[in-house]
Amino acid sequence: MAQSNEAMKELLVRGGAGAAVVAVVLGALYAGGMTWTVLVSVLALVSLGEFYSMLSRKFKVSRGVGFIAGVLILFTASEGIHPISLVLTLSITAFVILFVEILRRQIKGESFAIWNMGGTLGGILYIVIPWTFMILLRRLPSGAILLFTMFLCTWSCDVAAYIIGSKWGRIRLCENVSPKKTWEGFLGGLSAALLAGVAVAFILETPPLPFLFVGLICGVAGQIGDLAESVIKRETGVKDSGSVIPGHGGVLDRFDSILVSGLLVYVLFGVILR
Repeated sequence: MAQSNEAMKELLVRGGAGAAVVAVVLGALYAGGMTWTVLVSVLALVSLGEFYSMLSRKFKVSRGVGFIAGVLILFTASEGIHPISLVLTLSITAFVILFVEILRRQIKGESFAIWNMGGTLGGILYIVIPWTFMILLRRLPSGAILLFTMFLCTWSCDVAAYIIGSKWGRIRLCENVSPKKTWEGFLGGLSAALLAGVAVAFILETPPLPFLFVGLICGVAGQIGDLAESVIKRETGVKDSGSVIPGHGGVLDRFDSILVSGLLVYVLFGVILR
């Protein structure tokens, strides 16, 4: 009985926290403008901090340098990002980290240049830049609808993959990375993402193909993005990236699928089909 009550309490906490996250994201997405930019920036920087905390269990990471670079990239996005400014920021960041490691080796007799540069820049490439493109995606004529569809497809995929995988999952998808994930759950999540995309197209009474593309991205690449964070957690020996969201772990845990999905949706609709 006690275990049942504890499970129910955990479910309520998880459900309430999830509902709050959905409400905040959709509210900011609807408002757009600076509201969306601020929320995206907060999510990106908190996720970056969680990423650096995981990596710092294995080696030194220049968090301050990484945060400054992340803020600069997000700021330039709010003003209209230019490819040259992005490349310059990344290149300067790499050299600043190398200068830090020169000093560390001179003073302490040790250095972590390769790991520090790779880890610090890796966090920016993996987290900050995808969120940055979601700021730019919101500014497209159909950006709000595309982002709404992307989040809906991702959340539908997550829920379906969890339910179907828990009840009917038998064939392991990637047991050395995430032991509980199954092919049945993967296919169930993909199906739910595609159905969510079709549902949006039906409600809007518009051709479904673009929304099917979004569903396909979220159902396939999004689930691979979830595995990508899992492999980082396995290597760093942590269960969750953080504890900011009750019942869900960290911000990176909650939005790991969104990172690759947002990047690919922008590439498709902001670059290829623009």
